Amino acid sequence: MDHYGFYTGKILDAYEYFGCHLTDEGAVFRTFAPAARKICVIGDFNNWNETDMYNVYNNHFWECNIEGVKPGMMYKLRIYKHDGTFTDHCDPYGYGMELRPMSASIVRNMNGYTFSDEKWMNKRDNHVNKPLNIYELHLGSWRRSGEKENGWYSYTEIADMLIPYVKEKGYNYIEVMPIAEHPCDNSWGYQQTGFYSPTARYGGCDELKEMIDKCHNNGIGVILDFVPVHFAVDGYGLAKYDGTHLYEYPNDAVGVSEWGSHNFNHSRGEVQSFLQSAANYWIKEYHFDGLRIDALSNIIYWHGDKNRGVNNNAVDYIKHMNKSLKEMHKGIMLIAEDSTSYPGVTKPVEEAGLGFDYKWDMGWMNDTLEYFKLSPEDRKGAYHKLTFSMMYNYDEKFIMPLSHDEVVHGKATILQKMYGDLDIKFPQARAMYMYMYAHPGKKLNFMGNEIGQLREWDENREQDWDITDFPMHKKFELFIKDLSKKYLKLSPMWANDHNREGFKWIDCHQEEKCVYVFERIAGNKRIVALFNFLDKAADYDLNIDDCNELSLCIDSNDKKYGGNGSNMQKKVNMEEGMVSMTLSPYSGVIYEVI
Repeated sequence: MDHYGFYTGKILDAYEYFGCHLTDEGAVFRTFAPAARKICVIGDFNNWNETDMYNVYNNHFWECNIEGVKPGMMYKLRIYKHDGTFTDHCDPYGYGMELRPMSASIVRNMNGYTFSDEKWMNKRDNHVNKPLNIYELHLGSWRRSGEKENGWYSYTEIADMLIPYVKEKGYNYIEVMPIAEHPCDNSWGYQQTGFYSPTARYGGCDELKEMIDKCHNNGIGVILDFVPVHFAVDGYGLAKYDGTHLYEYPNDAVGVSEWGSHNFNHSRGEVQSFLQSAANYWIKEYHFDGLRIDALSNIIYWHGDKNRGVNNNAVDYIKHMNKSLKEMHKGIMLIAEDSTSYPGVTKPVEEAGLGFDYKWDMGWMNDTLEYFKLSPEDRKGAYHKLTFSMMYNYDEKFIMPLSHDEVVHGKATILQKMYGDLDIKFPQARAMYMYMYAHPGKKLNFMGNEIGQLREWDENREQDWDITDFPMHKKFELFIKDLSKKYLKLSPMWANDHNREGFKWIDCHQEEKCVYVFERIAGNKRIVALFNFLDKAADYDLNIDDCNELSLCIDSNDKKYGGNGSNMQKKVNMEEGMVSMTLSPYSGVIYEVI
């Protein structure tokens, strides 16, 4: 390992040096603990008796060789402070951990699985000029089994159920919520103790690799939710690892996060190397196709508060990590979950940007959901909540998320957010989703949204799949599936997401009618999308340049989707570029321009 690079936050391979590495005779153990007085390895292989580690390099690094170590054995690092007390820690770089509430690290053979996804890996790219329809899920609550002790399926079992589902529903990527080991189920994986350990809830390293391999061989990309901002406070983890604030800030004013966890000290090169090596580890060793970086605003600004100023060391860390990962791994996606207006998030580092491929469009998400909570009459005054997103759309490359964060903590599900009684929520939700998919930007939808879930997400329960026994939910599910497949097929809906020539307002000044009309353009192919977001029909004269005919692609008011049926013709002959039509209440329609 490049020790100087480790200290200065430049390396991304620290995990290949630190941790437990199998040898012909047993294993070598290494850790970084500058302030420790003494460190011992205890585990299955020495009957949990102490085997001393010894100082190497400059007395900040500790190492020992132990014979008889085998994959699957458990161990901990006993770290003594100078006052003679000790704490038994899991290995910060350990490749596996016990299931909570136990906390030992587990020896893993990282060469035990052979991938068969060469074809996928060779053609992988970031989809900037391709459709990207992401299905976000929590592995432990997508489906659950009453026959299993905790109800969790294994990584491989999930793959066998999930792959045909997402393919049939029109998604081409999945995004899994954090799977690095974490002690508390209801943290959803965002407060971690094992940053290199796939959670034992669903199996081990090989099972996770097999899941991703199967996804790739079925044309499905896999994105990991990565958490480089904070870590769990549990004493066996990173907290005061060597008796000092090695990974966290020493000052609670910046050292304790808004979630009650410890903030990483991004000013330390050793911490930067730890985190970016973890990012590289998941991409290299497991073939993840990208990372969604959680809570980026808390890296950009101290405590995520713009008034506290930019955390320049943390920003430099993100730039270096992103640039290095993009150079090392062909076609990966780096995605920022960021609600700030910090400039250049999706610009290359060479152009003074942060080097992400995409940024979640939190502004679009908030404005859109707030709009659809309003009564029809109030929507007239809030008309431009839905046009504002195009004022900044080309500042960054956006993903439009309807994520897990929008269906928890009393916020209600997506369907429930729609104004009014249940019977009028469905047509509004169909129209809203059509607006989302026609709007520039890549797409992300959280599990359960696609079936019109009426219960907020609970990590301890699977989705209410039986809700599709009810006709309105079954029809809504069919609509989301058909809309997704139309999105994948129709190039104007994605080819120029980030170019001004890909979008054109036809009409965004129908405040009294709440009608919105725009075109999406890809070369000589065009679609036109029309929306009526009021509770009454709207007569509308559509004018389109250079158009002889319109061909209906999808109508949210179609009876097969639960609508009333409309008078929208499948073929519309244009006379001098104009046609009069009546838009159904709470509806959207997409035509292909011929």
